[in-house]
Amino acid sequence: MIVKIQSIHIRNFKSHRDLEVSFGDVTKISGENAKGKSSIPESLCWTLYGTDALGSKLDPTPIGYDFDEVKTELLLTVDDKQVLLGRGLAKGKAKYWINDVPSKATEYDELVQSLFDKDLFLSLFNPSYFFTMHPTEQRALLLRYVTSPTSKEVFAQLPAAQAEKLAELIKQHSLNDLDKIHRENKTKQDKTYIAAQSRTKTLLEQLNRLPELNVGVEEAEAKITELEKQIKEIEKVTDSAGESNREYNEVTTKIKSLQERISESAKKWPDLRDEEIVDACRTCKRLLDDEAVEAVKADKEQRKEQYQANHKVLVEQRKALEAELAKLEYIDVSEQLEKIRMLGMEMQPLNESINLHTQREQLEQQIEQAKVQESTTLASRNESTFILDAIKAFQAKEAELQATKVQDLFTTLSIRLFKQNKGDSELKADFEIEMDGKAYRKLSLSESIRAGLELRDVLSQQSGIVAPCFVDNAESITRFTQPNGQLIMCRVVAGQELKIEMEEA
Repeated sequence: MIVKIQSIHIRNFKSHRDLEVSFGDVTKISGENAKGKSSIPESLCWTLYGTDALGSKLDPTPIGYDFDEVKTELLLTVDDKQVLLGRGLAKGKAKYWINDVPSKATEYDELVQSLFDKDLFLSLFNPSYFFTMHPTEQRALLLRYVTSPTSKEVFAQLPAAQAEKLAELIKQHSLNDLDKIHRENKTKQDKTYIAAQSRTKTLLEQLNRLPELNVGVEEAEAKITELEKQIKEIEKVTDSAGESNREYNEVTTKIKSLQERISESAKKWPDLRDEEIVDACRTCKRLLDDEAVEAVKADKEQRKEQYQANHKVLVEQRKALEAELAKLEYIDVSEQLEKIRMLGMEMQPLNESINLHTQREQLEQQIEQAKVQESTTLASRNESTFILDAIKAFQAKEAELQATKVQDLFTTLSIRLFKQNKGDSELKADFEIEMDGKAYRKLSLSESIRAGLELRDVLSQQSGIVAPCFVDNAESITRFTQPNGQLIMCRVVAGQELKIEMEEA
């Protein structure tokens, strides 16, 4: 895109009541201070954006004479297509014209924006404008028109292992997402690995605390088998005796129970036998007649007979059980039971050895599993560490290639796009322009103008937009490279009225 300023008509703009300026390939504006030199390029920017050449808010109203309306009309050609833009200010109200047609502010701003980006145009028009922007905005504007290195270009500069790994991973995730994924995994696996190491250590300590085996497992199992065989042989005898002894004990228990009942019965006999025959009523104490007394005696005799009959039955039951007991034999198996006890005691240390062996095997298995977990966790953590290092290397190499690509665009300026903080290996986005080792803010006026001209030409070449360039204080520089596009120079000449000279290439 080629942007040219054909002319501007200024009315009541600052010190200019009515001025029309035509522009050539080179337009020289000279004169004494306060003659309105800078107001001309300012009027160009005010027409487009309502600002001065540095993008600041501008009040164009004149001081020192009466006026009715401020108005500027700017005739541009953009790729040979003419556009006439007008901006006015009357009684504090802004007015706009597009090709002499009154327009709304939104329509006007949309048209100007469609022609060229404001920051880019002002940076091309005024070499000092770029440096008034925030460094992050400066960086973004410059990089907007510089192609970033491709992943393939960066991979070619990385170690093969890192390049191959990242090339495979970026098929599914962006580098930023990979960084988030593996930072989270590394943090997680760091904690898991510490826990896994602690578990392995604890299990090893438990294993080391187990006593050594006094006998081999196979030998212990063989001895236990033999002892169990001996116990089973003895238990055949005790089991056989057990049935006979159970019957013997049951009869003995029954005899004992009957004997207790007989003893209780015997205790009751003396009272019944010696019971006195009372000849008076127990309740009213009235004497009984002979018939009643005989009835009492008969009752006592009947109860004595009943008692004797019951007592006799108990005695006969006992005798029958005693006869049954006489036929049974109690078999003493205490010796066999003692042998079983001794054999059991002999088996105890053997069983403990087998249990100890089982515990040892279980712990060894758990230790092996813990080591596998530890190894797996470490591998996952190392994998994430490798990927994070590869991403960091990619970003550093990408930054290096991008910085080189940007730097190659300049001849005298040095451009810093990144910086590395102390104690931090990661690169941070940054922006600094230097000339001859000096930061832009420390340059002299002439140096800053030359720096601005070189930078605006790079922006012009990279963006493909050729726009007019305004150089203020041109008297302060004796030599500079002619910028591409139209050149407008303002120069202070003592004692001279405002003079505008137009030259064609």
